Amino acid sequence: MSSNNLKQAIKEKARQLGFILTGVTSSAPLENFNIFQDWINKNQHGEMKYLETERSLTRRKNPKEILPECKSILVLAIPYSPCSPLPLMGEGLGVRVASYALGDDYHDILPQKLQAIVEFIEEQLGEKIPNRYYTDTGPILERELAQRAGLGWIGKNSMLINPQAGSTFFLAEILLGIELEPDEKFSTDHCGTCTRCIRACPTNCILPNRTVDANRCISYLTIELKKEIPENLRNQIGDWIFGCDICQQVCPWNRFAQPADTAFETKIPLPVLTSDLVLTSVEFNQRFKKSPIKRTKRRGYLRNLAVAVGNKKNKKDIPILQQALQDDEELIRTHAQWAIEKINNE
Repeated sequence: MSSNNLKQAIKEKARQLGFILTGVTSSAPLENFNIFQDWINKNQHGEMKYLETERSLTRRKNPKEILPECKSILVLAIPYSPCSPLPLMGEGLGVRVASYALGDDYHDILPQKLQAIVEFIEEQLGEKIPNRYYTDTGPILERELAQRAGLGWIGKNSMLINPQAGSTFFLAEILLGIELEPDEKFSTDHCGTCTRCIRACPTNCILPNRTVDANRCISYLTIELKKEIPENLRNQIGDWIFGCDICQQVCPWNRFAQPADTAFETKIPLPVLTSDLVLTSVEFNQRFKKSPIKRTKRRGYLRNLAVAVGNKKNKKDIPILQQALQDDEELIRTHAQWAIEKINNE
């Protein structure tokens, strides 16, 4: 099979597996790595110290440091639920969860699909090939690779945007030890003069160079940050208890967002109630076993929930917050106390 025919067959296989965008790029070092390095140097990655290790930096700069035999990189996108401007958590407390987290955890779903593509390629070639695949799990600058593979441009909110699919999709990459013809880089920028995402961000975390200051980003504060949420940012978090979609909700390109792949349709247990503030570890683990929300662990989830309850400013919630003050976790007690004081002050 010729290289071009193989590439087309791979793209068709990816489409059958639910990927709406597929492109190929080379294994050349990344041209814009200096932007990432500068972001690290300015400590805009917050507490995510794993990003600044020498191993992480060298691998992000050059894909061949991950897979020395790499000759081509397949970049893929699969859609999750389009962002809704409304609270997404049913009739309960009316809190919000990022759209990507409403279905099953992509970390559990996508590796199987990527493995299926590798097996398909090996069947076509009749031999094993060097490969490595990731979905938000490896030391790789996936948005630059996606732009290089023709999937879209990096928007002002740092998201990869495709003119036919918006930005509500997961990216995944397969490093391959075979030569495939690279697709043309996506070189046009369709953000134009629009600044809706920048103006809409409650914490002003979107930076002029199309990166985000993680220290102020609601997604970072509610997921990656394991410590206390800085007091000066708690009000701006509003009713978000896991992640944030605001910069995507206001993006005009997301009117073209594609329907979610079935794995990522809403499956999260609804509704979220104030009584979740007394969830046990066993209850939390059972409820969110298949959800990305499990990443926050119980302590992070209840920390976030306490902040959202405080921001709702409903005096009826004080008794359950007082119960949370008895929790074994100091992190939960601290944020429950903040919520009680905020409600009483109102």
